[in-house]
Amino acid sequence: MKIAFDVDDTLIVPSVATEFDRDVPNYDTIAIYRWFQAQGNYMIIWSGGGDDYAKMWAEKLGLEADEYIAKDTRMKDEIDIAFDDCDINLAKVNVRVRRLNNSVDRKEWNKHEA
Repeated sequence: MKIAFDVDDTLIVPSVATEFDRDVPNYDTIAIYRWFQAQGNYMIIWSGGGDDYAKMWAEKLGLEADEYIAKDTRMKDEIDIAFDDCDINLAKVNVRVRRLNNSVDRKEWNKHEA
């Protein structure tokens, strides 16, 4: 199966949502990623920030993927399961990851994805 994980608010928790001065790993989601990977699935790390951003965070988190790509809704028929913090149709099965401290505005923080 092809399994895709988003970066922001999925594999990482942005600094704006925590009391830390930097983005931090979302260890619960990372554990799920590693479980799917251990089962031999084709793993994708993607981001609205692009493939370089996805690969940079994968390296920081110590994760390896078969593919690092910019998030693309046109791939929904190719992806079996997608994990994302947004309620969006990205795959055959979409799993919405709960955002930490969702009441915090991420508008300024998200400018790195523009």
